[in-house]
Amino acid sequence: MRAILGIGNPGAEYVDTKHNAGFIILDKLADKFDLSYSPSKYDYYYAEGRLNDSDFCLIKPTTYVNLSGLAAKDFFNNHPLAVEDFLVVVDDIHLELGSVRIRKQGGSGGHNGLESIIYHLETESFPRIRFGIGGKFEDGNQAGYVLSKFNDDEFKFIEGNLNLSVDLIEKFISGGTQSMLDFFSKVSQKENLTTPPTNKE
Repeated sequence: MRAILGIGNPGAEYVDTKHNAGFIILDKLADKFDLSYSPSKYDYYYAEGRLNDSDFCLIKPTTYVNLSGLAAKDFFNNHPLAVEDFLVVVDDIHLELGSVRIRKQGGSGGHNGLESIIYHLETESFPRIRFGIGGKFEDGNQAGYVLSKFNDDEFKFIEGNLNLSVDLIEKFISGGTQSMLDFFSKVSQKENLTTPPTNKE
């Protein structure tokens, strides 16, 4: 089995906010596979599915972003999962709006949600998809920026790479991190991933 955790804040007031890019991407995948989330006994909701003979689980923490590691730890405590089979989808203010990057492992980059996961799992060796939300905010207004909602124009701008992120997760589910990286490399040769591609029929 492979597991995918999206970082975000729970609650209606945070729906479609930039800090919830991880939730947005997981929800698109769940919709594609007609999956519904169920509450667990722990600090997350989950949805289970199967793709190409590979079982997977989508995880949405019910804590706030800076406590995302609690859900990760609980999941690992109750599932025999290798860390390389655990993918995190996270927003990133250091990437241009809509940009997509993959890392096989690494530090938090200052993201509190990643920092919490690293702390509770006691490792940095899990893959992650970083989705750019841009960093165009005034000094001292980072919190307000990441908690602001994507507007209609922004959603149109990032839609292509939201869908790309879903495709990358599917590659991870069916073939693991290397399959995801290989697919990303092929796409990046055709597309400028700093500027999201336009929607294709």
